[in-house]
Amino acid sequence: MNEKIIIDVVSDIACPWCAVGLGSLEQAVKQVEDEIKIEIRFQPFELNPDMPQGGQEVIEHLMQKYGMPEEQIRRNQANIYNRAAAVGFHFHPEGRKHVYNTFDSHRLLHWALTEYGPLEQYRLKKELLATYFTLAVNLDDQSNLIDAVQRAGLDIERAGQVLESGAYADDVRTTERKYTGMGINSVPSLIFNQKYLLQGAQPVDSLVQALRQLAAQQSSTS
Repeated sequence: MNEKIIIDVVSDIACPWCAVGLGSLEQAVKQVEDEIKIEIRFQPFELNPDMPQGGQEVIEHLMQKYGMPEEQIRRNQANIYNRAAAVGFHFHPEGRKHVYNTFDSHRLLHWALTEYGPLEQYRLKKELLATYFTLAVNLDDQSNLIDAVQRAGLDIERAGQVLESGAYADDVRTTERKYTGMGINSVPSLIFNQKYLLQGAQPVDSLVQALRQLAAQQSSTS
C-alpha cells in the first residue's frame, strides 16, 4: 500500500493528555510504519494563554479550573501519569510543580518546522514535553527551553535569537486562530490529511485502525 498520511497534531506543552496522546500515536505509527508513510507536524494550542510570568501552582490551578477538591485532582493526576507510563512517557515522580505560559515553546516549535522540518520539530516537541513533565522545571526560564533545543540537536544560538526577538509570534497566533476557528477547543486533536479530525488521547488500537482505514481509502481512490 505504502500510502502517505500527514497528521497535524494540535496540542500544548502544558497538556498532560497531549503527552499521553503522543505516546499512543508513536506506538500506533510503529505498528504501521512498514505499510504507511506518516508525517507528523505539531500545531499550536494554548490551554492558558493569559497565564502571567511565574505561572501558578498546579494543584491550585486545577482546583480553580475544574472546581474539584484537591484529593480528586491528585487522583486524576495519578491516573494520567499511569496512562502516560503505559505508552512510554514518564512524568516526574512528584509531578509538575506549576502551570506556565507556553507561547515561547510554540514559537520554537514553529521555528523548528519552518527552518528545519517535521522530524526536527518532532524531536523538539518531545524534549519540550520532557522539560515540563519529566524534568518538571520552569518554562518561564528560557535557559530550560534552550536546553531542550540542545537535546533535540538544533541550533541553540539561533533558538536564542528567536526567543529574544519575538520571531514567529504572529505566525503562531495566526495558526492558533486557524484551528480554534475550525472549532478545536480541546487537545490533543489530530487532523489527518487536513480533512479528518480525531480528538482526545486515543488508544493505540483505535489509532492503528484509523490509519489503516484512511490508507486503504486513499489507495482505492488513487
